[in-house]
Amino acid sequence: MRVHKLTFAALAIAAGLSLTACQNDDDGTGQSTPSSASSTSSPGGGSGSGGSDQGGGKDSAGKSSGGKSTAAGTGSNENGKVAKCRTDGLEITAKDNTIDGDPDGTVAVQLKNRGGRNCTISGYAGVDLKTNAGSLSAKRTGEQAPTTVLKNGQSTAFSINYPINKSGGSGVRITTLLVTPPNETKTVTLRWPGAATLPVTDSAGSPVKVGPIGSAGQGG
Repeated sequence: MRVHKLTFAALAIAAGLSLTACQNDDDGTGQSTPSSASSTSSPGGGSGSGGSDQGGGKDSAGKSSGGKSTAAGTGSNENGKVAKCRTDGLEITAKDNTIDGDPDGTVAVQLKNRGGRNCTISGYAGVDLKTNAGSLSAKRTGEQAPTTVLKNGQSTAFSINYPINKSGGSGVRITTLLVTPPNETKTVTLRWPGAATLPVTDSAGSPVKVGPIGSAGQGG
């Protein structure tokens, strides 16, 4: 009987030691689990990745949907409307567009959007000719002027019509073409590409006519 009691006591002590060892293992796991969870959550939502993501979002907004770059991309101002085309954002050129057999000469003036954003243009450009007899302003034809939205890189044009000098005389010599886009005050000075002279006339008013924006077609 004494042998059995000692055996039971030894088993009880061994069981107690085993239980204590298990509890110590559980405590170790419990301590390591929070550490593991912390290191895992840091890349996902901590200051490292979270700050990076927020910084990326800010950078993306700054380039794609914020401030000046928004206007550049969409052409919209703060009110969501497309801004008007400005002289500084337009590349303006002029070329002779006279067709053989026409009674009058024609010059086509092209306005190309180089402003980096969409813009609207409508109406009549101001057109003045400098001549050896003084300045001459073109008269509007009176045609309706539609509103055109120019995407960046697109162009539109208008025409200038003038009488050809068939008098045989020296006429009025044209030196320079001045163009002021609609709703603008800044003027661009261009070389006159048409006939060198206009006929001398005693008629009242200007013999030079200007059409509305878009009257000479629109290019890409």
